[in-house]
Formats: sequence, structure tokens, C-alpha cells
Amino acid sequence: MAAQHEQAAGAAPQERSAASSLLREVVEVLVLALILYFGISFAVQAVHVEGISMFATLDDQDYLIANKIDYRLHAPQRGDIIILRPPTNNSTDFIKRIIGLPGETILIRSGYVYINGHRLHEPYLPEQWTVDANWPDNSSTGRLLGPDEYFVMGDNRNRSQDSRFFGPISRDRIDGKAWFRIWPLNHFGNIYAQMPALESSTVFAGFDQPLRKVAA
Repeated sequence: MAAQHEQAAGAAPQERSAASSLLREVVEVLVLALILYFGISFAVQAVHVEGISMFATLDDQDYLIANKIDYRLHAPQRGDIIILRPPTNNSTDFIKRIIGLPGETILIRSGYVYINGHRLHEPYLPEQWTVDANWPDNSSTGRLLGPDEYFVMGDNRNRSQDSRFFGPISRDRIDGKAWFRIWPLNHFGNIYAQMPALESSTVFAGFDQPLRKVAA
């Protein structure tokens, strides 16, 4: 009887130890899951595209993954597709492409963008640009962007509300960089197959003067 009592007394601490170990493992898993959840939420974001202002690069009802920490490491670059809040509205997110960078002079004439006088080649435009194809209206030399200003436009220029209407945006209005597409599956992946490039040999000589080409 004494031996049985000793065995029962020894089994109870073992059971409590096993339960304690299991509880500790469950807590560790939950803590790790919370860390991963908040870490991923801090770094990336799912984005639902509504509208066709970025067609044909992006389409209505596309789903993307956006990188929210990229611009903590380096400045936004020309050609980046970004998630932004327009200067006049904090409650709505827009998705546009960065065209002009801080310190650059932007001029748009007859559907062509000129940056510091050099024409920007934009292979992603889906059609001829005819709507609001001149900016700014009151200058023949363009608009100089400030040290914290970015000029953004949708790829579908005839159907986009962008910096031509609400002006350049400051960096603090940029919430993230569109990274890749996750839906629809048949278009999964890269959204940067076509990028803008400055044509070094094409210079805009003035609003009232014809376009001329000079050697770089």
C-alpha cells in the first residue's frame, strides 16, 4: 500500500510538469504567431485596385502586394507604382506611377512629358494621350518640383485623376510601393515589365518654339 501511495504521489508532479510544458509551448507558438502577424502587417499590405487609371499595367479588380518599408531604406524612384493619399483627401488611397522627382522641372506638351527639357519615353501608355495633355497651362518652361515633391500620373492618362489636377505630392503622402500582382492568377507576378526612360537626345526648346533634336 505504501509503494502504491508513493507511485501515485510521483505521478501527480509529472502530470503537472507535462501540462505546464504543453502550456508553455502553446504560449510560445501564440507569441511567435503574433510577432509574425504584426511584422508582416508592418512590412507589406494587400491592395485592391478599383478603377482603370493604371490600365494597361494594372486593371480594375486586380490584387497586389505593396511594400511598406521600401521607402524607409531609400527614396522613391521614377517609374515606381505607389500607394498614395492625394493632398486634398486623407480618406482615399490612389495608385499612380512616379513621373517627376524632387528638383526636376516637369513640362507636358501635346501628350509628351519633358523632364529638365528631355522627353520621357513611356512604353506602358495604352493609347494616344489626348485629354489634359498640357501641363502646366500657364508656363512655357514647366514647373520646378520642390525638394520633397513628386509628380505622379496614372498610365491611362485619358482617364486618370493625378498630379495634373491635385498637383505634386510630398513624400509623407506616399504609403508604399506596389510590389507584385497576386490576382488574377493568369497575371500573377511582375508589374514592372515596362519602365519610363529619359531620351537624352530629345530636348524641348520652348512652348512657342518647335521641338528640335540635338546631339547629347
